[in-house]
Amino acid sequence: MKVLHIISSLTAGGAEKLIIDSLPIYKQEHIDVDLVVLKDLGKSSIFQNNLTKKFFGKVNYLSKGTVYNPFLIFKIIRYIKQYDLVHIHLFPAIYWTVLAKLLLFKNVKLIFTEHNTLNKRRDIKFLKPVEKFIYNKLDFIGCISEATKTNLIDHLSFKKNNIQVIENGILLDNFQNLNNVDYNFFDADSFIITQVSSFREQKDQPTILRALKKLPSNFKLLLIGDGHLLENNIALAKELGVYNRVKFLGIRNDIPTLLNYSDVVVLSSNYEGFGLAIVEGMAANKPCIASNIDGIKQVVENYGLLFEVGNQDQLVSHLLELYTNKDYYNIISKKCFARSVDFDIKNMVRKYINVYTELVK
Repeated sequence: MKVLHIISSLTAGGAEKLIIDSLPIYKQEHIDVDLVVLKDLGKSSIFQNNLTKKFFGKVNYLSKGTVYNPFLIFKIIRYIKQYDLVHIHLFPAIYWTVLAKLLLFKNVKLIFTEHNTLNKRRDIKFLKPVEKFIYNKLDFIGCISEATKTNLIDHLSFKKNNIQVIENGILLDNFQNLNNVDYNFFDADSFIITQVSSFREQKDQPTILRALKKLPSNFKLLLIGDGHLLENNIALAKELGVYNRVKFLGIRNDIPTLLNYSDVVVLSSNYEGFGLAIVEGMAANKPCIASNIDGIKQVVENYGLLFEVGNQDQLVSHLLELYTNKDYYNIISKKCFARSVDFDIKNMVRKYINVYTELVK
C-alpha cells in the first residue's frame, strides 16, 4: 500500500507539526508513505529543516509561489496517480487534490483530516455548495475532536458514516527525562507562564498580556511562535508596561525543555480544533490553563483549568491560586500529566492505518 500525504506548506502550526511527527511513525509501522508540499518555504523554515532530519521518505515541493494557484492541480496529478491513497491536510490542498483526482479518472482513495472547528471559508455563503461538493468527493474525513466533527457536519448540512473522530497526538517520548535547563531569561524567583502558538487572531495573546499587567512583577511570560500579529503584540506589551517581563522567542526547536523550564502553560485561543500545544504542556508535567472552548475543553476539563475566552480576570485568578497554593499546583500538574498519556501520537497513526487498510481493501 502506497500512501501520499499532501499539505499546503510547512509553516509553524499544529497540522504541520503533526505531519513532521507522524510521518516517521508511519514508516515504523511499515507504511510506504511520501509527502507533497504545495509551497516550498526554503531553508528559513524550521519545520522543513526538522522534517529533513526525521523523515526519509520522498518529499516533493511543488512551488515557491502562492498555494492558491489553481495550476497546482496539474502538478498534483503527476504525483497522486502513483499512490493507492492520498491523505490531505488543510486548505487549499483539499480543493486542489479533489479536483486533481477528478481530472485524473483514477480510483485513488482520498482522506482528509479536518484540523479546526472554524475557518474563514464557512463565513462565505456562496462557497457552501463548493464546500459540499469537495467534501462529498472524500472517502474518509478524520476530525481531530468531537467539536470539529459537529461543526463540520453543521456546516455541510449532512451526516455521513465516513466522518469520524481521530484525535491528534504528540510524541510523548520527547517529554520524558528532560534535563533542567536554566535559560536565564528571568530572575530565579520568577513564576513563568508560557504559551506556544502562532501570532494570529485565533490565538489571542493580548488576553495573556493584559492578565500579566494585573499580576505581581515576578510573574513573567514566554511567548513562543511567529505570525503576522507579532509586532502588534510587542507594541501592546510596551503600551501595557510589561515588555520587560515578556520574552518573544519566535519559532523554537526546544519546546519540551522550554516547557520544562516554565511554571504554567496557557493556551488563550478564541477557537481550536484540538490544541496540541496544551497537551504538550500536560506532557511536560505542568499545570495547564486554557480558554473554555470546544476542542480544548474536551481535553482540559477535569484535569487542567479553564477560563472564559478573553476573560483576563479569570485567568489572573487561576494563576494566582497556582502560585500561592503549592499543594493545589501539584494536584493540577499530576492530573494534567495523567491526561497527556491519552494522546500518544502512535495511537493516532494506528487508527489512520486501520482506515487506510479498510479503504484500500
